[in-house]
Amino acid sequence: MTVMPTAAATEPAARKPDNPRRAPWWGVLALVLTALVFLGPLYLFVTTAFKTNEDINSWPMRLIPESLTLENFVTAWELAPFGQFLINSVVVAAIGTVLKVVLAISTAYAFAFLPFPGKRWLFVFMLGALMVPGHVTLLVNYITIGHLHLLNTYAGLILPGVASAFGTFLLHQFFRSLPYEVLEAAQIDGAGHLRTIWSFIMPMSRPAIITVGLIALIDEWNNFVWPLIVTNSVNMRTLPIGLLYLKENDGINDWGALMAGTLFVVLPVTIVFLLAQRYIVAGLAGSALRR
Repeated sequence: MTVMPTAAATEPAARKPDNPRRAPWWGVLALVLTALVFLGPLYLFVTTAFKTNEDINSWPMRLIPESLTLENFVTAWELAPFGQFLINSVVVAAIGTVLKVVLAISTAYAFAFLPFPGKRWLFVFMLGALMVPGHVTLLVNYITIGHLHLLNTYAGLILPGVASAFGTFLLHQFFRSLPYEVLEAAQIDGAGHLRTIWSFIMPMSRPAIITVGLIALIDEWNNFVWPLIVTNSVNMRTLPIGLLYLKENDGINDWGALMAGTLFVVLPVTIVFLLAQRYIVAGLAGSALRR
């Protein structure tokens, strides 16, 4: 019995190019220059926090410090109560982020799956909130918090920012891309809205929820103007405001202590961002899809 070769066997295998296409030299150069523009200031910021005053004030500038020291961190910690600032920032950022995510999930679920009168116009109104600068509402929020006697409190720091139009819109777009058959099966099974959100929506929307939570965390952690306005005592200040206590009034700043204090502010949220960055692309990409 003779076995005839098949067409796939007789066709020659596709040859890979001997010389794969490489990026042009000018493209590589542009990437290197762009990286230097972004990483250069970051390198100077981090190294200055560990430099001695002699290295900081030397001319020409020493890009590589001759010696490293932790004295700047000790000085920054003693010049301002960074321990209390850290506690305040953690409380405000944690509670504010949780409330933002919970409200964004519930609102996006209602817009995506629940029929109610005026739904389309309310959604358009919510999108319009994205175009309003946050500083426009500062005076109104301050007057409201003052009438509620919440000035210089955690509630006054947190409540005005718990609604996130961007988070609601992002989750709404992601929810619209979910398989509707799963939700129909949940309804047939007798699941209510809360169980549907907890058991079906949230597990399938983890990348988008983490993305919204991370954006909310960064926003709460780096907020400067509102905590500066609504608080009037040192014990209620947050970390970004604490950097003002490191600035000298006579114009001569201790740049080592100032950079060390700044590192106190940016390091925690940077670590969280690096741990969760793989979810950001998936969350934003999934929100671009629409059922």
